[in-house]
Amino acid sequence: MKRLVSALILLTIFLAALVPTAAQSGASCKVGLEAPAFGFWNWSLHSTVRVYILIADFQSDEVPYLLAPVHNWNSVSEATGSGVKLLYAGSTSSPLLCENCLTIMRGHVFDKTGRHATELRAYSARQDQVITYASIVIDPALTNPKALAYAVAHELGHNFGLLDCFNCKEKSTVMNQFKFLNGSNDMAGPTACDIAQVKAAYKELARRVRPSPQTEDAGEEPIDDDTPIVVPRP
Repeated sequence: MKRLVSALILLTIFLAALVPTAAQSGASCKVGLEAPAFGFWNWSLHSTVRVYILIADFQSDEVPYLLAPVHNWNSVSEATGSGVKLLYAGSTSSPLLCENCLTIMRGHVFDKTGRHATELRAYSARQDQVITYASIVIDPALTNPKALAYAVAHELGHNFGLLDCFNCKEKSTVMNQFKFLNGSNDMAGPTACDIAQVKAAYKELARRVRPSPQTEDAGEEPIDDDTPIVVPRP
């Protein structure tokens, strides 16, 4: 058992090293070219989100790839200004609908035309953009371990308000699109441009809270504009 835990920890650390630095300190990220727009779902400021994995849906050797992006997003909590902590709480036999609970599970969501293989399903008891509970749904056809890591990292971006940016430069944001099903871009966490945009999203959230998004996922309607985003120094 100890060997298994050690192996999982080592693999998680390895995956964390795969996260690219998309922009150098002090560089600017142009929305629609290097950075995604924001305006989707958000966890509440300074909340602790308990993350669960639906145990029947994944093999044991897939779990580290699911957890690596959780770790990577969690590690930038302070840098994004969200203060949101993602806490892995273990496995579950069914999706959890408790406050500040996030379940990673499988479901049939694959859309060949839009290369849509994952989905965020979020619910707000307040009927606004602040999430009460949510699920990240991954199609069973998505089996490449590195693709799983990218998929979770991408959907976690939606959890922090980020929209898709299908026209953004390669590796500038984790909110880009799958090139093909089970393709891997070796991204398991947010880039510098993603961090800057989440920070802007939470500044906006502190000023006003929008109504609940009308779609389950932002993937079909990317929003681009010319707003320059200055990436803060780490």
